Amino acid sequence: MQLQHLSLDQFRNFARLDADLPETSLIIQGRNAQGKTSILEAIYFLATLSSFHAENDRQLVNFIEARKPLGVARIKADFTTSIQKHQLEIRIIKEKTKNGVDRARKEILLDGSRKKISEAIGNFNAVLFLPQMLQIVEGSPGFRRRYLDQALSQSDRKYASTLSDYEQILSQRNALLKQLNETGGNPAQLDFWDERLSQRGAEILHMRFQALAEMDQIASRLHLELTEDRDSLLLNYQPSFDPLDKPTNQPELVIAPTDRSSINLETIQSGFHKALLRVRPEHIARGITSLGPHRDDFRFIAAGVDVGSFGSRGQMRTALLALKFAEMQWIKFRTGHQPVLLLDEVLAELDQQRRQDLLTRLAQNGQVLLTTTDLNLFEASFTQNAEIWHVDGGQLSQ
Repeated sequence: MQLQHLSLDQFRNFARLDADLPETSLIIQGRNAQGKTSILEAIYFLATLSSFHAENDRQLVNFIEARKPLGVARIKADFTTSIQKHQLEIRIIKEKTKNGVDRARKEILLDGSRKKISEAIGNFNAVLFLPQMLQIVEGSPGFRRRYLDQALSQSDRKYASTLSDYEQILSQRNALLKQLNETGGNPAQLDFWDERLSQRGAEILHMRFQALAEMDQIASRLHLELTEDRDSLLLNYQPSFDPLDKPTNQPELVIAPTDRSSINLETIQSGFHKALLRVRPEHIARGITSLGPHRDDFRFIAAGVDVGSFGSRGQMRTALLALKFAEMQWIKFRTGHQPVLLLDEVLAELDQQRRQDLLTRLAQNGQVLLTTTDLNLFEASFTQNAEIWHVDGGQLSQ
């Protein structure tokens, strides 16, 4: 995967950006809040159609453009795979509804043809590291689910469509549960939605189980390398519905790896459907569905310790780096294309030896974009072989 040209129009603090990108390493240097991260954010948006950095898409429209009744931000990119060239354009349109409420919608063009989100995700691949992404390790389960969903959507176009179906079915089921809770009625009305929810939910679980097992194998090895063979890393999936029975003799505090990747789809669906029937009275009483992949989590375990709960800042950062490099290899394994790697201030909290080790790894990693406030953090041997952009107040100089 090679990103050749990037154009931004009214995106974040960029009124306009139009630039060719180098084939290997690019360093984007500038003071804080000048637009460095916005470039990475735009490129990642091409891959996932969502921002890890913004609460909603309206925030992506340049603040001056957003004052207009109809404000439009554009991200346009030319990229190549090992097979052919493509052009991807995303328009983020901020407009008012009939009730006068601001909303944002997306229009997506791939090679000139309009596409749905589920059709566009996965055509361009990128892996992003932001310091704020430590929330994946230490934050709420929602951050980890979102991360896993974005990674899977890039590698398997069917996943995004399945997830969208599941969320719509879940919304309908929850609406019916609320109605049954407030006004009563025949609980058998849930049969139709339970069947559909268990089908789509099982498909999501089946894909997540396989994906996390594959990433776990890669991340464990990479974490050993990053910690100089001191600690391996375990990605421990914690489903709200578990198709495997927990061993009765296992102590509660013991964290043991559980491989669910070999469980077939039919077994997961049958078990999930039975579980929904079993907890139906509880769901009606609460007016909400508390079981399913929308309530799942996964944890980072190193040396038997939950890094998100008990790890140091450095341990969390190392776990996240291992995950991100594992994601790189995993996406290439799944798609056949090396994703573009986007790293925001990744060197800032590393000591000199770890910076050197990381830069050596990056030099062998294909197309890499890094941001920094301080070029002195980079080894001279790395900067000599990299292109450097300077960003100041949303203006780019090369």
